[in-house]
Amino acid sequence: MARGVMRLAVAFVAVLAVARVASAVDPLPSWNDGPAKQAILRFVADVTEPEGPRFVPVEERIAVFDNDGTLIAEQPLFFQFYFFLQRIRELAPLHPEWKEKQPFKAVLENDLAYLDSISRDELGEIVLRAASGVTEREYVASVERFLAEVEHPDRGVPFTRLVYQPMIELVTYLREKGFRVYIVSAAAPELIRAFSEKVFGIPREQVIGSDMQMRFDDSGERPELWREPAFVRPINERAGKPINIDRAVGRSPILAFGNSDGDIEMLSFTAYSGRPKLALLLHHDDAEREYGYEDGTQEALAVAKERGWIVVSMKESFRRVFPPEKRK
Repeated sequence: MARGVMRLAVAFVAVLAVARVASAVDPLPSWNDGPAKQAILRFVADVTEPEGPRFVPVEERIAVFDNDGTLIAEQPLFFQFYFFLQRIRELAPLHPEWKEKQPFKAVLENDLAYLDSISRDELGEIVLRAASGVTEREYVASVERFLAEVEHPDRGVPFTRLVYQPMIELVTYLREKGFRVYIVSAAAPELIRAFSEKVFGIPREQVIGSDMQMRFDDSGERPELWREPAFVRPINERAGKPINIDRAVGRSPILAFGNSDGDIEMLSFTAYSGRPKLALLLHHDDAEREYGYEDGTQEALAVAKERGWIVVSMKESFRRVFPPEKRK
């Protein structure tokens, strides 16, 4: 009898010890313990506590993340821009007139000064030319080749090695807590779908971007989707983001994470449902480990201060920026 009681007592103590260890496991080990991390943990705890006043049902736990500058480094240029430059160079033999026509002339001559100050209309022209006139199947294959073969010009590593480790952990944590996580980017969705599942565990269908118009052709041996030289409107930036989120998801997010003026409306959209909400803005203030810059973020920083959004300082909040090097 005494031995049986003793065994039960030992087993109970062991269970408590395991529970304490489990509760002590940090879901965000690459985040420094500070206001941003605590705000995230507190919010997730509140909306997932069934008996709590701020509980949100699983089906309404929608989180949205911008891509460039939020999930992955965007300096010195968006990695998608490098892809489009490569595509223009590949297509140049079919367009001899580009040798004397801007902005294609600057691309072919690698005129970085011109490209650094390129207008929005010229950028749109490059994207339209680079991303149309082929089948969707061919386009996706060219994206996968680019990501496999081309390295970041500053860091000398594949672009997908420059995702942020703290964001990988946050996305994983949210998914474990019943959130559906979407990537919402102004870029072409194909460029993000090529790595979203492998790196973040985010399914391809949960990537929302600026889509090209398509034409369906069933006249050949197998059906094809042809990419047309026109964008589906609205383009997925600024006010277009909430519209396209609603189109794709049918619900508004309760958590949104961005890094620039182009994300203001998406962060504001967290208030749409009337549920508890969390809006976060990543501030690139760590020139030593990443890049330090505020261009294109001044308005967002001002709105964040006005509306009480959480500004996440990369320098103060990120214990580690990029994933650890893989051993060979």
